Order: sequence, then structure tokens, then C-alpha cells
Amino acid sequence: MDRSSSARAKKSRREAKSLPYQEPHQTAPGPHKLLEESIGREVKRFREKLGLTISEVAKAADMSAGMLSKIENGATSPSLGSLQALSRALHVPVTALFRGYEELRDATFVKAGQGLTIERRGTRAGHQYQLLGHSPHGPVMVEPYMITLTAQSDVFPTFQHAGVEFLYMLEGEVVYRHGDKTYDMLPGDALFFDADAPHGPEELRKLPIRYLSVICYRRDE
Repeated sequence: MDRSSSARAKKSRREAKSLPYQEPHQTAPGPHKLLEESIGREVKRFREKLGLTISEVAKAADMSAGMLSKIENGATSPSLGSLQALSRALHVPVTALFRGYEELRDATFVKAGQGLTIERRGTRAGHQYQLLGHSPHGPVMVEPYMITLTAQSDVFPTFQHAGVEFLYMLEGEVVYRHGDKTYDMLPGDALFFDADAPHGPEELRKLPIRYLSVICYRRDE
């Protein structure tokens, strides 16, 4: 090996040593790590809600500020005694510190064209409704629909319900009414409105028409 080749090889070795090592088979953090991070987020949230500093809460919980900082950052697994001390310092039950981890995280996946066909007012007028997902838990109900208008009719239903609604035009052209105003909607147009006012398609100008409708309302309404 000549001198230039030897120098290049040494330089490559030095650069390789300076790069951070990445385990090729490294996986996402395990459940225990997610639990630590969740507890840390809850501790920090309760502390900030009370307007307290890390030092103040650490003193009340009889632990060092450094330890509390590690707990909030999810860098350490707190003992049961530490959790009890923190719950007293934050004036919350111990179970409140696990709440974020135990909450259900729902997800709905719908393949293209496989949304659940729903019978709603307006179906007889040539309106097709496909439900694209649902939220079975939590205080807010969200209903995303793909609505297709394929048959022109002289009768258009007027909708009125609790919550808010978001429309996004994908295909065709429709004049959509909300209250005493109308909107000429083309592909790419969006409309967000209070769904308690009478609303619905008033004139189908270019068929077929497809738009995304997302309805949100409180579950107790």
C-alpha cells in the first residue's frame, strides 16, 4: 500500500469512529419505556398546572430536583414510594399518574372503496354515504363520510344537527347551502360550519359529485 492509500485508510477509520453508532436491529422503545415516559408527562403536566417549579415539587416529595427531572423526562423508572410522594406533592391520586398510559388509543383503517354504506336522510335522493371511521371512546364523536351524489333530484334534504361539520370537495360541482348563504363548491374547496343551522346541497351543477364530510359533536349531545 502506498503512502496516499495508507493516509486515506487512516482518515476513513477516524471518520468512522466519529460517527454515532446505530444498532441495525434496534427496535422501538419497549412498553416499560413508554410507561416511564407517560408517567413523566403526567407528573410534569400536574406540576405545571399548579404553577410549581421542579425544585418546589422535589422538596415537597422529599427527593432531589435531579431525580424529579429524570422522572419527568422518562429517563428513570420511579419506585412506588416515589410515586406516592409525588401524588401527595401534586395533590392527585397515584392512579392519576398512570392515566395517560391507560387511555385507549383508537384507530380505524378503511381500504379504498370499502367504507361502511350508511342509510341517511337523502339516500333516496341519490346521495350515497360511506362511513370511513368512528370514535367509540372519548367525549367527542367524529364521523367522517365520503358522500357521492350521482342522481339529480328535484328534492334536496336539509340537514340540521349538533356540532360542527367540515366539507372538502373532491369531484364535480355543487351549490351548498348553509343557513341563508350558498357556496359554489368546486374540487379543492372546503367549507367549515356550525351544523345546527340548516344545511345541504341545493343545486347539483356537475355530476358525479364527491366530497368528504367530517361531523364532530359532543357524545352527550
